[in-house]
Amino acid sequence: MNAQKSSVKTGQRPTVRTTELTPVPPGNAARALALLRIATGAIFLWAFLDKTFGLGYTTPSERAWVNGGSPAGGYLSGVTVGPLESTFNSWAGDVWVDWLYMAGMGGVGVALVAGVALRFTAVAGTLMMTFLWLSQFPPARHLSDGSESGSTNPLVDQHVVYAASMIVLALCSAGRVWGLGRVWERLPIVGRFSWLR
Repeated sequence: MNAQKSSVKTGQRPTVRTTELTPVPPGNAARALALLRIATGAIFLWAFLDKTFGLGYTTPSERAWVNGGSPAGGYLSGVTVGPLESTFNSWAGDVWVDWLYMAGMGGVGVALVAGVALRFTAVAGTLMMTFLWLSQFPPARHLSDGSESGSTNPLVDQHVVYAASMIVLALCSAGRVWGLGRVWERLPIVGRFSWLR
């Protein structure tokens, strides 16, 4: 106690130990964040399921992953803009790209809906959204064939909003409300490696 008083008198700040747990916003804010988390997760999870089983929305059954289709192939071969256009086109149909894409979609979707591993999900999801943003390259006004790109904003599109949402959800520990976040945080491995929270 005396040491603490003397450090305050000399102008130094006393060392205060705090836990690394992020406080959950109170009441309605916590529920609103939980709703945002589940809705965002459902977008990713639906994309994963539709591409896996060809549910007939963006993926017909004959192009389903389970039927030998390439989940990312059609999209990447259709990239016609941006500095990585030729790179994305060359990746179309590559098995490793399909596996990474589907692992990303499924992993982000499950993690957000369940409310677990939100820090890791924010990093991985933001990386995936960066690649998708680059594939659409909103700053371009014209596609490589000279036609209008249809871009309505040179910087912010849905990929930026999804990435920002995942970052906010992780920072607010939004998995603790209507999710398994509290249970997840008590796991010994998560306690040891805080980036897994």
